[in-house]
Amino acid sequence: MSDTPVTPYEIDVPQSAIADLQTRLAATRLPDPLPGDDWDTGVPISVLREHVARWQEHDWAATQDRLNALPHFTTTVEDQVIHFVHVRCTDPDAAPVLLVHGWPGSFLEFEGLIERLSDSFHLVIPSLPGFGFSTPLTSGGWTSSRIAGAFVEIMQRLGYDRYVVQGGDLGAGIAPDMGRLAPDAVAGVHVNGALGGFVSEVDDTSSLTELEQDRLRRVGEFQEREIGYISIQSTRPALIGAMAADSPVAQLAWILDKLHAWTWPADTPAGDVLGDFVLDNVSLYWFTRTAGSAAFVGYAQGGDWGETPVSSGVPTAAIQFAHDIGLRSSAEESNRIVRWTDVEDRGGHFAALEEPDLMVADLREFIDSMQLL
Repeated sequence: MSDTPVTPYEIDVPQSAIADLQTRLAATRLPDPLPGDDWDTGVPISVLREHVARWQEHDWAATQDRLNALPHFTTTVEDQVIHFVHVRCTDPDAAPVLLVHGWPGSFLEFEGLIERLSDSFHLVIPSLPGFGFSTPLTSGGWTSSRIAGAFVEIMQRLGYDRYVVQGGDLGAGIAPDMGRLAPDAVAGVHVNGALGGFVSEVDDTSSLTELEQDRLRRVGEFQEREIGYISIQSTRPALIGAMAADSPVAQLAWILDKLHAWTWPADTPAGDVLGDFVLDNVSLYWFTRTAGSAAFVGYAQGGDWGETPVSSGVPTAAIQFAHDIGLRSSAEESNRIVRWTDVEDRGGHFAALEEPDLMVADLREFIDSMQLL
């Protein structure tokens, strides 16, 4: 076990920063609406104005107090500070589960799962390098596999030699990579959404089910209508950082656009589905000034693109909700899929927030049925 310290951490956003945010929100200058002013071109001005007003009423101090009731820690891996929440089950012999978020989320995605899981498992919930309190970034090259290695190291420091990893979005790439790096330690991998990326074409569509063909169609629509944000973040992350660090409305719009697009049912206001998470999460990005560094981590993922990775042999489960686009045949090329769950009529990209009970039930059944821990 490493002798690098694991240090308790407390969230402490200065009152001056909260006051500065309120001043900036009060001075918001919105553009004239574009013709149509709908979600096809971004966040409608009317929606943005409504969320600015809500943000002015948002009580960050109360959010901070609530979050500080959780046990937060930091440690340093490869000169990078990594923040994580570590909730220990009352049973000292309970099994550990690591929960890994993606973009544009944060460790806050899993807050609602803590009570649902901590009666049976020790929980470790890290912030990805460049996200939230895992900042500032001290180096580039934080690919999925490098992040996976850092998280393997953290689990070792905590004394966990056998555990399950769950992840979505970027976490859906990091979780399998942890299995490849440490197959003796990772007992199982559970993913919501596509594993390690999305498939845009297949050689023989006749082999796909009707549901899978619909997913492939939606990938095509995504590439045509939504993929611009990836092009920007993967080539010019500093531009996002400059805009969002100085303008809270820029930060709000950049995240709100995807929260709306990726929740389910389609065209339902994100706040109706995700609740307080919307402004809690945007506030976290704002106060930590991490829009640019979070985008930079996406920028780094180009270093992991290439040939299909070799399977780790670690038992892997995937759950696909209504908005998700994963194809089992593709996932099986580089993962040992032992469980595949399709939920056709519920849930979106942010499963831990949208369908926490279904998510937890699937994770528990996977662990129990495979006798993983």
